[in-house]
Amino acid sequence: MFPELFAKISVREVSDYPLNLLKSLSACAPPKCNGTPTVAVLTPGIHNSAYFEHSFLADQMGAELVEGHDLRVVDGRVAMRTTQGYTPIDVLYRRVDDDFLDPLNFRPDSMLGVPGIWDVYRAGGITIANAPGTGIADDKALYSYMPDIIEFYTGEKALLPNVPTWRCSEPEHLKEVLGRLPELVVKEVHGSGGYGMLVGPAASKKEIAAFRAKLEANPRGYIAQPTLSLSTVPIFTKAGLAPRHVDLRPFVLMSPQGITITPGGLTRVAMTKGSLVVNSSQGGGTKDTWVLED
Repeated sequence: MFPELFAKISVREVSDYPLNLLKSLSACAPPKCNGTPTVAVLTPGIHNSAYFEHSFLADQMGAELVEGHDLRVVDGRVAMRTTQGYTPIDVLYRRVDDDFLDPLNFRPDSMLGVPGIWDVYRAGGITIANAPGTGIADDKALYSYMPDIIEFYTGEKALLPNVPTWRCSEPEHLKEVLGRLPELVVKEVHGSGGYGMLVGPAASKKEIAAFRAKLEANPRGYIAQPTLSLSTVPIFTKAGLAPRHVDLRPFVLMSPQGITITPGGLTRVAMTKGSLVVNSSQGGGTKDTWVLED
């Protein structure tokens, strides 16, 4: 939109992200790998909403883009179909949910995964990134334990303070939340995409009453936090420039070679006036995030 501005203020490039991703994945190759690791991207297929991203990253990395039916277990390794037969894969960048990864070990009706891949993974025959089970970090109840986790593993206090979080599974926390529902944000511990949540200050009395019933029926399924005042940025509306709330999603790569932080990120924008829900599934938009040269 503003090429002259972009050039003048020396924005740091993010075009090397795919290369850094490939280096990070390759550094995680299993011990059975001989020579240069073979990396592939596992996608659910063309009907997935993020398929363009999967194909773009595979193309930019020079890696193979595969679906479950392209792979099979051969001699204790996961191999992909090629014009010269089946070739072993060392690292699989997984874009398929855990439940669908292996019909022999998880959902038997899955048509997206690879039968037997879980056994190969457990035997050390392939590296799967992200590793199966890492989705536990998406459990919002875990967030409340982060200061303790950081101190346990590093011996140091967290540098950034945590947002106060009430675990509704605990009777004292539940009592506090029920008494303050109109001023809190309540989220499902397994929820995502902005679904299944209550933003107290923006909710009607009817919505608050319905959520109160949900909490009383299943307190373990929810956490609550204060309603934060998110930052705003201008967007262009039919009436002109107007502020909208945003949050930032950084991109960080971690491997045995170290940690690489991409000099940029994804700024998610709530397109509805006053809304605090920035998720794209709820109509949110995006903006580039620029990091300037020193």
